[in-house]
Amino acid sequence: MSVSLDQIKELREATGASMMACKKALEESNGDSTKAIETLRKKGEMKAAERSERSTGQGVVASYIHGNGKLGVLVQLACETDFVARNEDFVTLAKDLAMHIAATNPLTISPDEVSHELVEKEREIWRAQLISEGKKEQMLDKIMEGKEKKFREETSLLKQAFVKDPEKTVEQILVTAVNKMGENIKVVRFSRFSI
Repeated sequence: MSVSLDQIKELREATGASMMACKKALEESNGDSTKAIETLRKKGEMKAAERSERSTGQGVVASYIHGNGKLGVLVQLACETDFVARNEDFVTLAKDLAMHIAATNPLTISPDEVSHELVEKEREIWRAQLISEGKKEQMLDKIMEGKEKKFREETSLLKQAFVKDPEKTVEQILVTAVNKMGENIKVVRFSRFSI
């Protein structure tokens, strides 16, 4: 598959990997940027991945209160140094993440954090729906596997489409920030309150 120069540039900006590595990863993933990022991480091409092991002892807690005062979010965004924690771009990122959480209501930070109990409840519902739709028994497991993956991603902050740039996931926004600021950045926790 041929990939466009714009796709390559966008992946390079998000990952900090070389143009050739980005092109090859995009070709291997048939143009899917999320899969290309995973490929780059596996091959050790991403600068952000190198930084992901560094300690994040600094950061900020940002808040967002919706205009009607009935919805609020607190998010803790961590970085390596106080210098970056005081950086205007970092603080803005934390506030944008708080607004995103208010808008999308994720349950967890990453897909692997979604509770087994919640997934099992959903699987029961999906199975009943699929059976009522007349799906064959041998197809159910494959369909359920896809539904579970999608459910985990939709309810996890990092895999959601970012509200201010729906073409990118929150994870891609964070990778871009890591490459721009030169430090490991991660969401530590968040709380969403509503009346």
